[in-house]
Amino acid sequence: MKFAAIAALVTAAAALSPAMGQEQTAAEAGADTAPPRLVVAISVDQLSADIFAQHRQDFTGGFARLLSGVVFPSGYQAHAATETCPGHSTILTGNHPAHTGIIANHWFDMNLERDEPSMYCAEDTSVPGSTAEEYTVSPRTLLVPTLGDLMKAANPASRVVAVAGKDRSAVMMGGHDADQMFWPGESGFTTFADREAPASLAEINAMVATAATSDRQPLPMPEACTAYYRAIPAGDNQSVGTHLFARGPGGGRAILTTPEGDVLTLNLAADLVSEMELGQGEATDLLAISLASTDYIGHAYGTEGAEMCVQLMALDAMLGDFFARLDARGIDYVAVLTADHGGLDLPERQQIQGAPDATRLLPGFETLNERLAAETGLEAPLLRFSGPFGDFYVDRSVPEERRAEVRDRAIAMISAHPQVHRVFAREEIAAQPMPSGPPESWSTLDRLRASFNPERSGDFLVVLNPRVTPSPVALPGRYVATHGSVWDYDRRVPILFWWPGAAHFEQPLGVMTVDIMPTLASLIDLDVSQASIDGHCLDLMPGAETNCPAVPAPSSP
Repeated sequence: MKFAAIAALVTAAAALSPAMGQEQTAAEAGADTAPPRLVVAISVDQLSADIFAQHRQDFTGGFARLLSGVVFPSGYQAHAATETCPGHSTILTGNHPAHTGIIANHWFDMNLERDEPSMYCAEDTSVPGSTAEEYTVSPRTLLVPTLGDLMKAANPASRVVAVAGKDRSAVMMGGHDADQMFWPGESGFTTFADREAPASLAEINAMVATAATSDRQPLPMPEACTAYYRAIPAGDNQSVGTHLFARGPGGGRAILTTPEGDVLTLNLAADLVSEMELGQGEATDLLAISLASTDYIGHAYGTEGAEMCVQLMALDAMLGDFFARLDARGIDYVAVLTADHGGLDLPERQQIQGAPDATRLLPGFETLNERLAAETGLEAPLLRFSGPFGDFYVDRSVPEERRAEVRDRAIAMISAHPQVHRVFAREEIAAQPMPSGPPESWSTLDRLRASFNPERSGDFLVVLNPRVTPSPVALPGRYVATHGSVWDYDRRVPILFWWPGAAHFEQPLGVMTVDIMPTLASLIDLDVSQASIDGHCLDLMPGAETNCPAVPAPSSP
């Protein structure tokens, strides 16, 4: 789809999209008894259950198609570390971050033999000279197999392809043995150095080059978005709420922070389906797609303005076009769509829209190391941390006999901060059993336990109060809002399944993203009973029929 076509698709809400027409034809044909030949797993980065519910009545394209299938509108990324890398690691592994090992986007490894112990979640730390900023992309940190890995182990003829707007998203969904994997690089989409590039890659990168050297006019605003078009002061003489994605030349983040980023990602995915003839072989293939523009836009402009509304209307149209391309090829496929985490709007807008307690981070964390050094007489830094919440590590320079003292002093200092909900020592988290039961009833400690990996997690973890945005200043167009907390606005995500002939129902129970992998496995007759997974199969068949394998009865004593 060309970028210019977005405007027409966004404003065509009243018309039946080609995708919806194809959907009716496929549904009339009825479901095939054979397993589908293609699994399409889509993650929309930062698509919270809240904003999805807010706009769902206005969808007419791809989202509307998915809403005609099996709908879990209030699913959960159940763990505490609601960031991109941990969230993506749950979707196709069936495991919480405690078991995937992906505890954050970045963490600290005090055993790394390099000056800076910070590491990136998709980094190959064995490469000489690697750092958390300049790294070789790799799935080495992922401790468990993905659905694609298990598919290829069962039948090497299965192909696995991942296309994403971020490298970490591609790796966490594509897994260890993907045939092709693509993410944005310096001059377009890129892949591993040892992979032969398909023709589709050159074609899409030509589009990226054109986009990077072109001006873009404002997108038209659908009628459904007019109520959100309101300027909200944020930062120094700036505002959010009325930006409609006009821009001058520029690549990278300038493209990704507009609907055009998702257009390019979906175009590449659809082109690869055609070039590789995915879904048209004897074995079932997997196409994993992660769409990043919703996240970039949420960070840059917040979640409750015209920017997010226009993005979701555009994405709805793009997904409709993408599904129509699959339909045109006659592919028998099953699709699932979810998100890696939710998100929170910027506090400046929340405060005037019914949430007066919303606020930005107060001072204190930026001087933490200096205050600790003054108290202990040791040289800073004594702590390593990526931000004011999550994992904190006592630095490896601290003498062993003083590590407990430094940790206890740090916990006391941080606990005194007025915006800190609580600080949890690693021993308390480790002693907590892995949680079970409905994720909406999990305690804060349960949520932390689902993210805790004893080999990678910090010496203590910090939880901020609800609705505290952990950046002290707003930078409109770059960073005004975020996610990452233990609170439900960051945990709740939609989970939608669709295939031709799927009987529609909606279930508001708090199912989890770790349930997606075993559910997809059941739909393609893949036995995962021997895999160690946290999720369970969701029954998508209303009535007596079920897609889930029988659970063996417990043996008699």
